[in-house]
Amino acid sequence: MGKALTKLVVLIRGGGEVASGVAHRLAREQCRVCMTEITDPQAVSRGVTFSEAIYEGKKEIEGVVARHVTSFPSIAKAWQEGEIPIIIDPEASTKSILNPEVLVDAIMAKRNLGTRITDVPLVIGLGPGFKAGKDVHMVVETNNSQNLGKVILKGEAEKDSGVPIAVGGLTFERVLHSPKNGLFQTNKKIGDTVAADEVIASVAEKPLKAKIGGTIQALMRSGVKVDKRTKLAEIDPTGNKDAAFTIRDRSSKIAEGVLETIKTRYNI
Repeated sequence: MGKALTKLVVLIRGGGEVASGVAHRLAREQCRVCMTEITDPQAVSRGVTFSEAIYEGKKEIEGVVARHVTSFPSIAKAWQEGEIPIIIDPEASTKSILNPEVLVDAIMAKRNLGTRITDVPLVIGLGPGFKAGKDVHMVVETNNSQNLGKVILKGEAEKDSGVPIAVGGLTFERVLHSPKNGLFQTNKKIGDTVAADEVIASVAEKPLKAKIGGTIQALMRSGVKVDKRTKLAEIDPTGNKDAAFTIRDRSSKIAEGVLETIKTRYNI
């Protein structure tokens, strides 16, 4: 008989959209999930990212709450209250205290930032930058292809296609990137309706206009410094405001791949 999911401690590196989708799914399975983040995360899909808790204290996504914690006792307290603790810990040094059975590297940096196959009993890498059997035990495919969510036992994930998820038949038109380095500022909010050519933000005082009309689905937090080509916003041409606060199918499929990996490893 394998170990029950409710007894598993899972450490997730990253608090972005995909990491949050995985954390949400595992928390629903009663895993004891802890997330690690950097001091100033720059999530764009902030309606569905637990990293918002770093700024706001807590973040709720579809009935699951993540809480910013600063100590080991507060991690245990969050678990007792049915919440996901998220702690500032870029190096994931928390693993030496929690001794998790599973570590999921969901930073999505397209390269390995220090995760090792020897870190914990089961190490899972999401997307490109990891080699299954070498620096992680298994890789889960994150590219938006027919292999999305597939568990890779040997080798690497596909290279990122660079093509945004299509909504209403549109891809690149939906996404806005920074034209230069500088301070990002906006008075818009996720869920706001905008028109084509409307100024929705600025970078180093350079206006940033929407390419199409619709609802703001994702938007960088105002007041942060960004680099050139950083993704700053996404627009949903269908005008569906709820989509900005609903876990996307892509994240759900990746989460199912992670869950499959854990169940296989621990014979659950």
